[in-house]
Amino acid sequence: MKHIIRTILLISLSLVCGCERLFMGDTPYSTPVETFDYLWKQVDERYSLFDVKNVDWQAMYDSLRPRVHNYMSDRELFNVCHSLLNSLDDGHVDLWNTSDVASSEAIYLQRYGNGNFDLNTVALTYLGPRHHTTGGLAYNSIDSGRVLYIYYGSFSNQANTNQLEYIISLYPNIEGIVFDIRQNGGGEIQNEWNLMALLPDRRQLLYTTQLKNGKGHNDFGTPTAVYAPSNEGHRPFTKPFVLLTDRGCYSAASSFALCLKSYHNVTVMGDTTAGGLGIPAGGALPNGWYYRFGVSRIIAPDGVNYENGVPPDIVVKLDPAATAIHRDNIIDSACALIHK
Repeated sequence: MKHIIRTILLISLSLVCGCERLFMGDTPYSTPVETFDYLWKQVDERYSLFDVKNVDWQAMYDSLRPRVHNYMSDRELFNVCHSLLNSLDDGHVDLWNTSDVASSEAIYLQRYGNGNFDLNTVALTYLGPRHHTTGGLAYNSIDSGRVLYIYYGSFSNQANTNQLEYIISLYPNIEGIVFDIRQNGGGEIQNEWNLMALLPDRRQLLYTTQLKNGKGHNDFGTPTAVYAPSNEGHRPFTKPFVLLTDRGCYSAASSFALCLKSYHNVTVMGDTTAGGLGIPAGGALPNGWYYRFGVSRIIAPDGVNYENGVPPDIVVKLDPAATAIHRDNIIDSACALIHK
């Protein structure tokens, strides 16, 4: 039962991260040695984030290759391949077959072990039993009606511009918005752009992206600059907007935090995200197992690759003394910032 629960959780984590898996057709049988060597080489030539992961990939091969032989079981081979991929500490790196899924242990542990969020406190004190839900957005007014609190738990849930515009229209007298994406594991990138379309558009640079295009670890294509989406046809929200993040924010949630740092009325508050900015792709191993890993990189306007986590503008850690009395000191700090 423990193994089944772990497998379900790993599958859920991979789905929450919200990145497409590319499947290939049927493949012929291969030996464990051929499968391991193929996997190592695919990562060696196509993976885009060796520079920020600080992993000696050749050393990993030299360490694990002696454990691989053609008389080992599928289970043993799967575990060795997982150890190889796990060294990257990357939530966009997965290995799976018909009976098991292997994902990054580090990302899993930091999400559930270093969270900066208490769902019961948010549900009881800030959303409340009479909160409203539009699409994937749960919301209510807080702080005596002066602040609009919105919780968005997954970018896999629909959130379009019209929905957010409708929600804001219900609270015309608010001083600002607290937009909470803590423990949001990612999802559809399009939902990021839908939400940003209601923020002030100055055609500001959000980030630069590059696709891996050669076998060398530093072989990348021409950088492509990505700018803020237009809010044409919508009335942009220009009042203070505080985005709450924690180590449970991954993939699309991390890139959303990075993008919002370019908006003059937005403050990111809480803890550093879990990262996961690159776009993953994958395929099939010679023995029919599947894999995926990042094949692109994103560079922030300050020239830094925040693949391992986007830091907040203001660090605020959840105080257990506050949650003990059903308060969230991060949300309260965000409200105080809005009032300033």
